[in-house]
Amino acid sequence: MLKGINQWCYPEGTSLKDVFEFSREAGFDAVELNLYNSGGIGLTMDTTPGEAEAIVTLASSYGLQLRSISTGLLWQSPLSSPDSTIREQGRKVIFKQLELASVMGIDTVLVVPGSVSKNVSYDDCYNRSQEELKKVLVEAEKRQVAIGIENVWNKFLLSPLEMARYIDELDSDYATAYFDVGNVLQFGFPEQWIRILGKRISKVHVKDFSTAVGNITGFVPLLAGDVNWPAVVDALEEIGYNDTITAELSPYAINPKQLPNDTARHMDVILASNSKVRNF
Repeated sequence: MLKGINQWCYPEGTSLKDVFEFSREAGFDAVELNLYNSGGIGLTMDTTPGEAEAIVTLASSYGLQLRSISTGLLWQSPLSSPDSTIREQGRKVIFKQLELASVMGIDTVLVVPGSVSKNVSYDDCYNRSQEELKKVLVEAEKRQVAIGIENVWNKFLLSPLEMARYIDELDSDYATAYFDVGNVLQFGFPEQWIRILGKRISKVHVKDFSTAVGNITGFVPLLAGDVNWPAVVDALEEIGYNDTITAELSPYAINPKQLPNDTARHMDVILASNSKVRNF
C-alpha cells in the first residue's frame, strides 16, 4: 500500500512546492490535493487543463504520485439540498473534479454525498443525492474516473450495510467507497466496515479518534486513539486492497514539517502491524 497525505495536513496557504517538498522529505509516496474556490492554493474551480498538467509535473519532480482529489466545497453545495440551484452547483464541483482528475491521470475523486439536518430528512438526503450522483456518474464513466463516496459526520449512511446498498443501487463500476477509518469509530468498527464494503473501496483515509472524548474534537494523531490498527490492516489485506492510504489530519499549531514527519512514521508502524502484534 502507498502512503499518502492530504493537502489539508498543512497550514492554510502552504504553497504546493512546500507541500510536495515536505511530503517527500517525510517519506510519503503520494499527495491528495483538494479542489478549492477561486484563489485557493493548487486546484480550484478555475484551474485550466494546462495548469493541472503543470501541477502533475511539479509533483513528479519530487517523486510523488497524485492519486485522488478531495474537496470541501460539497459541504457548501450539498447534493441533498432541497434547493435545485445548490444541487446544480454541487454537480459542477464534481464535474470539475472529474475533469481535472482525467487530465492529471488520477483515478478517484472524493465526494461527500449529502447531509441530514432538521431541514433535510434522511430519506430525502438518500433519494436526492442518489439522483444527483447518477447524473455525474455519466461523466465519471466517460472519463473513467471513480467517484469515491466518503463516510463522514453527516448523520448519513450510518452502517456499512446501508452504504454498500447505497453504492450498489447507483449501478455503476465508477460508484465506489472512499472509506475513512477514523470517521466510523464513534458508532462502529472500521475493520467490520472494510470487510462488508470489500471491493467497493477505491481509496482509504486514515485518522485516529478517542472514543472517550466522543465528539468532533476527539480526532487525534495516528496511534493516539482507539482504532485497532492491526485489525484494520488485516481487513484491508483480506479484501485485497493495495492502493493508497491517505492521512487526513489537522496541521500542528507550530512547525508545519513536523506533522508529516510524525504521521509518516506512524503509518510505517500501522502498515507493518497485524493482529498478532497487539492485544485489544
